[in-house]
Amino acid sequence: MARTALRRLLLTLSLLGSLSVLPAQAGSLVWALHGPHSTLYLAGSVHLLPTQDAQLPPAFLHAYADSARLVMELDLGKVDATATADWMQQHGMLGRGESLRSVVGAQRYARLTAAATPLGLPVQLLDTQAPWVVGLELAEVEYAHLGFDPQQGVEEQLVRRAQADGKPTAGLETLQEELGGLEALSREDQLRLLDQALDELNDAPEEEMHEVLAAWRQGDVPKLAQLLAREYADFPNLYRTLVSVRNERWLPQLKRLLDSPQNTLVVVGALHLVGAGGLLELLRRDGFEPQPVP
Repeated sequence: MARTALRRLLLTLSLLGSLSVLPAQAGSLVWALHGPHSTLYLAGSVHLLPTQDAQLPPAFLHAYADSARLVMELDLGKVDATATADWMQQHGMLGRGESLRSVVGAQRYARLTAAATPLGLPVQLLDTQAPWVVGLELAEVEYAHLGFDPQQGVEEQLVRRAQADGKPTAGLETLQEELGGLEALSREDQLRLLDQALDELNDAPEEEMHEVLAAWRQGDVPKLAQLLAREYADFPNLYRTLVSVRNERWLPQLKRLLDSPQNTLVVVGALHLVGAGGLLELLRRDGFEPQPVP
């Protein structure tokens, strides 16, 4: 898998976790936490943006300008294409003797074929891939058809700025941690993820995505919740895999960054900030007072 293809896969994964927001405070998706000697900016991202509407909100630009380094879920500035291709070959493929048709069943396979073909995604190319990978690839191709460009996503823009400015970048997790939870989903839950991707292809995604973007730009978390909270209502295992477990794993790292002498911008999917078990709630629980950045 090429480096660009991997980034799109990861960004699509993050999109699934960033645009399905549970109710929380409104007004901003960038928050500041003050440590003994520095400020930690915590920003809720939309990881894919349309080419014609790719400008970063002012709060993101302010937080970036005031920070000495950029931290993301995965360090997109240091993606190793060869290592990633090897990982996907080992972890994203079906077992020996299995085929996608045999795993998903004839009815779902026919539905998948009908959905993938108009997108220019020959279903034969998917036949050796695990259902969770196929679900992500469907979402990635659909967003591309709708004009959402991974190269114009929030993290990609910030990585390019950081590289041009000589600012270091880092990640909160490894590729194994980023995707390993999806690999570990039961076969039943992997099929549910695939079904979710297929359902979304039929739900007028373009109109909904532009509503989501408008709410994100306004920092209108309740509106985001109204639009997309249903994504995880009937799929708690996916919420736990994509959000809860990772938040708990990231929390100690955020606390260490707060002890740093340098300001840091941390960018994660917006769902990671809010709702039950969100990073803002976890930080408040431990005595921190996040302040919204206008």
